[in-house]
Amino acid sequence: MTRPHLPPLHALLALAVVAVWGTNFVVIRWGLDDLPPLTFAALRFTFAVLPAVFFLKRPAVPWWNLAAYGVLIGVGQFGMLYIAMTQWISPGLASLVVQTQAFFTIGFAMLLAGERVQRFQLAALGLAATGLASLMIHANADAQPLGIALVLVAALSWAGGNTVARQAGAVNMLAYVVWASIFSAPPLFALAIGFEGWPRVSGAIANADAGAWAAVLWQSVGNTIFGYTVWAWLLARHPAATIAPLSLLVPVFGMGASAIMLGEALTPWKLGAAALVLAGLALNTLWPAWKRRGVPSGEPA
Repeated sequence: MTRPHLPPLHALLALAVVAVWGTNFVVIRWGLDDLPPLTFAALRFTFAVLPAVFFLKRPAVPWWNLAAYGVLIGVGQFGMLYIAMTQWISPGLASLVVQTQAFFTIGFAMLLAGERVQRFQLAALGLAATGLASLMIHANADAQPLGIALVLVAALSWAGGNTVARQAGAVNMLAYVVWASIFSAPPLFALAIGFEGWPRVSGAIANADAGAWAAVLWQSVGNTIFGYTVWAWLLARHPAATIAPLSLLVPVFGMGASAIMLGEALTPWKLGAAALVLAGLALNTLWPAWKRRGVPSGEPA
């Protein structure tokens, strides 16, 4: 039975998950100092599979579904994200731009499921697009056009993965992600060998220090095992409208951690662009709940 309000312990667990997901962008940046991006992504999904796959039953979904999700999330989302973060976009801004997956997910629902776009969704998209345009206009070392484009490809792939996962129905999401990761690691290793070269791949793995391996394990254990397990546990006990909006804090943690741990400057234009994107995401996420409650748009729920 779901409950509309979060007990303090559940609220702390939710905040812990979004904190892990947000600060993870800083961890990615640290890992990229020692590991090439595609190699890093391949190792991330290798340890998302092992050893968890031996303890989780394969979800009752077709293999093609698992493969499609694994390739979209592994190669499309994280492969592109890691490449972008090597030099073309800062961790804080990457954590913000990738959240545009929400709008791509809506677009896929319109194309594939015949869902109709709502006026609030158009307004939300307009706000987020204005924020992204501001990032493009003020492009510098923190957010170059190529970096923004690569992260948008990552967001598009994430949305594609969301669409595939929806077709899987009600399954154990942790088991689903772990088994789908079987199809993430091999193409990532193949691409790493093809583009980064076997000497660089093997040398990076052989010479990786404790910090590099900690970054890999943070991706697989922290994000996948802890993050997905706790998030699914919370969603099973509370309405989605109570839990889902908390994901808006991911870029807040991402930009904050990047500023504190990496010295990323939070300039006025960057904060303004972030406010526009977050406003769009908030409107898209929260408006349906406000409308159902009958609360006027200018008043807090």
